[in-house]
Amino acid sequence: MTIDTCPQPKCSFIRKGRSTMTLTTLLFYGTALGLLVVGLRELLAGFEENRCRMTYMFEYPEYRRVPLPRRVARMYPAYGLYLYGEGLYAQETRDLQLYGAPVLFLPGNAGSYKQVRSLGSVALRKAEHAEGGLHFNVFTLDFNEELVALYGGSLQRQTQFLYESVKAILELYKHLKTPPKTVVLVGHSMGGVVARALLMLPRVKSNLVRFIITYASPHVAPVLVLDPYLQDFYSSLRIKWIKQADELRNVTVLSIGGGYRDFQVRSGLTSIHSPPDDTSKLSMVATAVPRIWVSTDHLSIVWCNELILATVRAFFNLVDPETRQFTDSTNKTVAVLNHHFVRHPGRMFGDTQESSISMLDDPEAWSEVKTLRLAYRTPKEVEVKYFTFALSSRRKAYSHIYCRSNNPDMGSWVYGCMRENGSSCEHAVDLSNGTELLPPYKVLMLSLSNLSSYTHLVVSASNLNAKQFMVECEWQKQQVLTQSIAVPHVLSLGLTVSEVTVNQTGLFHTIQLKYFHEVYQAFRINIASQCKAQKVNRLPSVYRMKVPWFLEDFLTTASVPSVTEIFGMLHTNRPNNMAQAHVLLHLHTAPNCQYKVTIRTSLTKVLGQVMRFFLPMMPVYTTVTLLLAFGVQLSTIRKSQGAAPMSLMLCKGLQPHKINLSISILHIIFSRLKASWSLSIPMDIAPPIFPDAAVQDVSLDWPYFLHPLLYILGAAVAFWGSALLRLVTRLLSFFLAMLYRPTLSRDSGTLRPWMQIAATFFLLAVGFKTCGALAIMAAFALHLYRILRLQMTERSLRYVLNLAPLQHKENSIMEVNLNKDEPLLSEKALREARDDLQLHLCLSALFTVPVALSGPSLIYWGRNLRYSTQLDPDPCRLYLLPMIISYVLLINCDTQTLAKSKLLRLTSLLPLPISAAMVFFTPLHLYRLTYFLLGVLIPLVLCCLL
Repeated sequence: MTIDTCPQPKCSFIRKGRSTMTLTTLLFYGTALGLLVVGLRELLAGFEENRCRMTYMFEYPEYRRVPLPRRVARMYPAYGLYLYGEGLYAQETRDLQLYGAPVLFLPGNAGSYKQVRSLGSVALRKAEHAEGGLHFNVFTLDFNEELVALYGGSLQRQTQFLYESVKAILELYKHLKTPPKTVVLVGHSMGGVVARALLMLPRVKSNLVRFIITYASPHVAPVLVLDPYLQDFYSSLRIKWIKQADELRNVTVLSIGGGYRDFQVRSGLTSIHSPPDDTSKLSMVATAVPRIWVSTDHLSIVWCNELILATVRAFFNLVDPETRQFTDSTNKTVAVLNHHFVRHPGRMFGDTQESSISMLDDPEAWSEVKTLRLAYRTPKEVEVKYFTFALSSRRKAYSHIYCRSNNPDMGSWVYGCMRENGSSCEHAVDLSNGTELLPPYKVLMLSLSNLSSYTHLVVSASNLNAKQFMVECEWQKQQVLTQSIAVPHVLSLGLTVSEVTVNQTGLFHTIQLKYFHEVYQAFRINIASQCKAQKVNRLPSVYRMKVPWFLEDFLTTASVPSVTEIFGMLHTNRPNNMAQAHVLLHLHTAPNCQYKVTIRTSLTKVLGQVMRFFLPMMPVYTTVTLLLAFGVQLSTIRKSQGAAPMSLMLCKGLQPHKINLSISILHIIFSRLKASWSLSIPMDIAPPIFPDAAVQDVSLDWPYFLHPLLYILGAAVAFWGSALLRLVTRLLSFFLAMLYRPTLSRDSGTLRPWMQIAATFFLLAVGFKTCGALAIMAAFALHLYRILRLQMTERSLRYVLNLAPLQHKENSIMEVNLNKDEPLLSEKALREARDDLQLHLCLSALFTVPVALSGPSLIYWGRNLRYSTQLDPDPCRLYLLPMIISYVLLINCDTQTLAKSKLLRLTSLLPLPISAAMVFFTPLHLYRLTYFLLGVLIPLVLCCLL
């Protein structure tokens, strides 16, 4: 039998609160958790399967360490420089007598130097068939697998070591007549950011590195900003590249994002900011790269065979045949990269073909096309065939001519010529450079306004290799074959459908998707094709979603007839300077077929997009919920002299309307201050919360549904996380009870004053001499010990009361106290123990935030302990003193002391403005959360002392 230990009227509020924890509350937080799980599932698994081919080594890989100067080896004992090799090549380069072109690979966050094996192996294999012994020496850096994406204190050190490694590599080629003056850098993840940061060093000239390739590197902003060093590094890098943009024009940078499979670094962060007229900075997503067309996750991008092959092919085209080193020409470098990564014309770079063709050689090979469409399938035997199109008769009626062919071996296949007297087509000009390579065929769209200097267009269908293929051409009027459709609103939840039917029988159609320009939008697009006549040899259809402001195209191939489903999502928002641009859906269709396009909002994909872009901000909203709940707890202690259950406080602390109002007020105040006084105010919500906005001039209005949604999701994390915390403390208290005798005192687990002073000085000494995160973790453990002892005390008191007979308790009450409102001493002790337990559970939930934020620096320190016992720089050192004092002094805090404090009323009012400031200043700078928490913890300590 359980006795109610909460007397009247003191605990009426708590009784009423406990009764409100109904099924509705659990249903609300369960629904919020379900939305969070659905969004996380879409983020982590809501994409196509990995279609990248694995890159295999042909022989056993070897990594030969390159000796560095003693000074460098002493300054960077944890780092190393290696030369990759296999088989005979590894034996030949044992003495480091090198003759190839140097390439240096930089691993990323927690990356291994052995990840270079895919790039190195493919480069060695292709060099076996290269003319003149052309090959590459592929080096790699060992950064000790540091967590540089979470701890920015070592980024500057890695950059300095990269500079020393580049100098050491160039020293290996001093024996050559024409030694290389530059090294090509290939960086993965944060390795690409370090590669760009090399040019940030004051003594490094831009000609030291002329070409950089980065795979899934977050150039715009870090994914998580857990310490100020990471933010300062990015700020310095951004300022350097903006101020010296003209000087860095001779540095070509190619950045490739992984696409939707990469949930660690979203592709919008891989964009490189550069002036509009600087063509040497290229940014794209792997799904848009010709001959790749696949999405890669964060790790597979370094071994994706399609991407590695494209990279190595570009390397061979970038080598000067005379010097056998990488070219110094920026124009050639940009041309090669555009060829392989932007618009592959279907032939090797630099290949030329005779452009003089004549009808006199073989008049039967020439045919003039007088119809609106050409569809020709070559025979299986060798044949020379040319089709001519008269341009003069079509200029007024049509705007473009569209051709496609599924013969990738023929590089030059479309020509423009001026025919005189109708006899021959001499001096033809190759127009094939505008060809785009699609998965099943190559296409060429020519505007007739650009062909005014030609009388005829010649399309070659010569089957010189005896391989059968098809050629299709068509005159087009672009205005007729372009349609617009407004996408459904994101809050339509899939109930509203937008439809458009393509009735024209053209080979190419364009559908403009109006009002589709925000990253939180996501649509399910169904394309159904129906044909009147069944043709066996019909070319497949290709559906391409093209984004004008970023090279993030997505292509899908479908047979005809069929029903195909694709998802429309964006990696970046539309910039302000492209307000009239629309996302385009290109349909490369089959002739005489009808296509119906249906668009509806996908709720699951919308949640996935929210997680992709806003998940790094979720700790802010979780902390805000915990802080507001703690504020309600303090108000409860002040009013009722007792603490309520933590779950109830989390429900009452959910106050999005107050946060929204406070944020709006802060937005107005700081925006006017910034505009009037030109203040540099670090606002994270306005201007826009997306890091892309500050760099790409993107205007992102805060969606009215987004902030409440993030608030609710953060509250769900706080609610169920606190439930998990309570469960864990209960389980741990059972194990701790085996070591300690049960006690009935509420002071169990507290520290005496001299112990508090000793613990404070000891933890501070540990923090300043080793790692601040270690001291914070130890202080958190001391507070957790206090909670476990309170849990044991509460359970012991409850068992004592439950074992006592009810009648005996009633008689004792009558004998000892005439006033029935006064409880037994044991009942009062149980109530006080419960109040203290609920108070410290709320405190412990807040204490987990600094512990979690400092965790990466602790891991970094532990992995580098053999090199140094002190973490330098230490991000926790700035707030270590007040944090340790707060942790230690609050161990002895109890509800009675707080209730008597005169500062409690003021302290209970602080969580709301501090929570609003958190949402305003910390979403992009998570390390600031600790400083805002101190704004509540320090006054709370004063409440316990005064």
